[in-house]
Amino acid sequence: SNNRQKVITRHVWEDHKEKVRQNRLSVSGKNLYKKRKEKIERSFADSKQLHGLRYCRLRGKRNVSEQVLLTAACQNMKKIATYLAKQG
Repeated sequence: SNNRQKVITRHVWEDHKEKVRQNRLSVSGKNLYKKRKEKIERSFADSKQLHGLRYCRLRGKRNVSEQVLLTAACQNMKKIATYLAKQG
């Protein structure tokens, strides 16, 4: 700058990013993050292994998007069926 002071510009969302970072580093945030591999990562692994998302059968953005959405729908239906089976 003209007056020889260093100017630091922050991103518009930096305040929100700091809050998320503090939440993630808290005790409860660390406990939630440990469960990530059981919940989130397991879902992606199942998509790849059990539902054929390791390789897309179709070409093109639209076709691949349809395949991914159908796979997600199948996974959701399986979760619902499992839940209903437990309910009796």
